[in-house]
Amino acid sequence: MTWRGSTTVSDRIFASLVYLLPLLDVVGFVGRILVVTDSFLSPLVNLVATPLVPLLSIYTGFIPLIVFFALFLLVVRNENIAHFIRFNTMQAILFGIVLSLVSIIWQYALAPVFGMGLLTQTLFNAVFLGTIAAVGYSIVQTALGRYAEIPTISDAVYMQVR
Repeated sequence: MTWRGSTTVSDRIFASLVYLLPLLDVVGFVGRILVVTDSFLSPLVNLVATPLVPLLSIYTGFIPLIVFFALFLLVVRNENIAHFIRFNTMQAILFGIVLSLVSIIWQYALAPVFGMGLLTQTLFNAVFLGTIAAVGYSIVQTALGRYAEIPTISDAVYMQVR
């Protein structure tokens, strides 16, 4: 759906690069727990995490917050940047927000109750696979020059990106 104009190769590359952020978030939060608990997804986590190791070492502390504000204020709100890039940037930011909410809910509400049992592994497997699927789909669609339409999330993105 490229109704906002055509996309150039550079637009596609920049729009795809922002999806590294949700990958960093999911590997940093869920990936560590899946590897520690020896989940059946540990090989996949290692496969995804290995190329991201240099970025994971930098993407700690307040850096994610700084990156969030920089992308939101300098890219999403900048109407001089192509709609395609702004849409994909906002969608990647929303993936990160959802992962942050899951992390907070887990840390303060669910972890004290459930610990690290089977339910925990099932939840983290679902979060990891869902994020990988959504990010993978979004990267492929973006590389093809199409808008990655993901129900509910894309609707929220369209409300933010005019």
